[in-house]
Amino acid sequence: MVYRVGCDVGGTFTDVLLINTKTGAFHTAKVPSTPEDSSEGVLNGIEKACGQAGINMADIEQVTHGTTVATNAVLTGKGAVVGLITTRGYRQVLQIARSYVPGGLGGWIFYQKTPPLAPLALTVEADERVDARGNIVKPLDEAGLRNQIGRLKNKGVQALTISLINSFANDLHEKQVRDIAADEMPGIPISISSEVIPEMQEYERTITTVANSYVRPEVESYISNLQSELDTRMNGARLSILRSDGGLATSASASALPVNLLMSGPAGGVAGAIWVGEQAGIKDIITFDMGGTSTDVALIEDGRALIRRDTTVGDVTVRASALDVRTVGAGGGSIAHVPELTGALRVGPESAGAVPGPAAYDKGGDMPTVTDANVVLGYLPSQQLLGGDMQIRKDLAEVAVKKIADAMGLSIQDAAEGIIKIVNERMFGAVRLVSVEKGYDPRDFSLMAFGGAGPLHANSLGILTQAWPVIVPPGPGILCAYGDATTRLRNEASKTILVKMSQADSQTIAEDLATLDRSARDTLLSSESDGSTSLSDKVLTSEFEIDVRYSGQGLTLTIGVSLDEIAAGKFEPVSNAFDAMHEKLFTFKLESEKEFVNLRSVVQGPAASISLAGQSADSQAKVEDAFISDHEIYYNGASHAAKIYDRARLVPGHVIKGPAVITEMDSTTVILPEHEAKVDDQSNLLLSVSG
Repeated sequence: MVYRVGCDVGGTFTDVLLINTKTGAFHTAKVPSTPEDSSEGVLNGIEKACGQAGINMADIEQVTHGTTVATNAVLTGKGAVVGLITTRGYRQVLQIARSYVPGGLGGWIFYQKTPPLAPLALTVEADERVDARGNIVKPLDEAGLRNQIGRLKNKGVQALTISLINSFANDLHEKQVRDIAADEMPGIPISISSEVIPEMQEYERTITTVANSYVRPEVESYISNLQSELDTRMNGARLSILRSDGGLATSASASALPVNLLMSGPAGGVAGAIWVGEQAGIKDIITFDMGGTSTDVALIEDGRALIRRDTTVGDVTVRASALDVRTVGAGGGSIAHVPELTGALRVGPESAGAVPGPAAYDKGGDMPTVTDANVVLGYLPSQQLLGGDMQIRKDLAEVAVKKIADAMGLSIQDAAEGIIKIVNERMFGAVRLVSVEKGYDPRDFSLMAFGGAGPLHANSLGILTQAWPVIVPPGPGILCAYGDATTRLRNEASKTILVKMSQADSQTIAEDLATLDRSARDTLLSSESDGSTSLSDKVLTSEFEIDVRYSGQGLTLTIGVSLDEIAAGKFEPVSNAFDAMHEKLFTFKLESEKEFVNLRSVVQGPAASISLAGQSADSQAKVEDAFISDHEIYYNGASHAAKIYDRARLVPGHVIKGPAVITEMDSTTVILPEHEAKVDDQSNLLLSVSG
């Protein structure tokens, strides 16, 4: 058994990549997503890929999977009923929160606060107290706690959270409360903050642990059911889940700490982009992942994606590491409309999704979408998609877009181009969030476009960002699955120390980092396997980080550190790196004392030894051999003669002059007038201005 599978579930399609890890041969599959149970789409995709490869599903040894189960539970408000136990006097911790009102100075006028994930009616208090240094000020009143927990019984609580004040400094009381709660409410999953996120700031620690409880039953059920199917149909193939920070978690770890999966879906695309960039020798990339429902963008510098310490889903922000991915509600299925009040064209965030989908898909949809606009403009030809599984209906797309044209007094083509320009500007705004607003110039990066709809808009986004060349990797529609299949196991451990840099003891900090490293390693080593051979300590790699701030400041920045330098008392590199990052982000630095706030060890498993079988250059092959037919596209208010090419017949060295359309199984790339696409040694399309 030498086969490995990467699966990515999107709002419209589920993508599957099947790899022979010995030969590099691979097969891809793209099937409609099944929103009612996404595991069905995963299994359908695996079955289809196996059919193409001519292998039995039992030959698969590992399945890696990016999932939106946790994300959707938060967005739809369909998570578990959560009970909360906190310290006496802190019962309203979720209600008080951070008193932040979005929407600028006038935001308070219309802001409607989302109900907390753990309602006040299901929040009880434990009579105990630990101070900020971890000293027990008041022992836990066990008898009183049992009475308090009795209030939660028979109220439908499906998951329980325990978050006591200062438990990051001493977790004794939280563990005692967990034992009592397990005795009083057997069978209820319990999350304690000192294990989920042992860091200071009681609100952030509490909301993160509550969110973990909120999504835990659904994620546990999903992973358990999917693993059961793998056991039955694939002879026990091992399941790993992609974390928000781009690493892999074992199924057991993902079930226990699902709060780390909230950005699992978008992380797959970034991981795939890093892998493709490594193969092509391109290290500075802005990713542009456009699917059917949304668009995700991220920035990769020197082969590493930016990571943030907060994850936001809807109105919920938790303290969990995640790739710095920004999402906008702009996808191929985004619906265009003209409100009667303003008469101005709007696109999204409402989406036609997988069902009924864009009108051109002929599945019953009749609303004008971005996909329909692309069809009308000729960017998405009336060819069969998904290897012949889907037919594009231009006539239905025109009927849908005509609604916009009539409402605005425009031709169908001009209305369609208006839809495309608006959605392009929205996506450009997302690119600015991860580049310009972080102190980066997009012109210093290459734009990598993927997702089913990304290559359709790649050339236009390149014009807006000037991030040349724009890269369209092979199989762009399933790049997220590439990321799922090629990423590494990852775990981290952290703790709060809160000490001024001038007063910090280097040996103590080095010992704390080493202890955290051992803890993170032991968690990975306790997992069964990396999918082929058992993990050993020597194949794990470690990186160390310290969250630093100016003394008294609320904001922290994460700085990578050397354990040897810290042990030797060399804090100056940390100080200089913090000043440089602060100046880059905020345009200034201070001559103020600095504080160490949190320590962190990040441990990763071995890199996947996978190299996909590439396409060799054929000196005899000509661009004309890939020609399919003459075509016509509409751009900048005029029609242009174009050509359609089959990407499968293009080889390294070929150059396609625009205007042109390049088709493949899972996506379509548009080359606009005065631009061209060159096929590089890795079979990527590199789009740039002609000449």
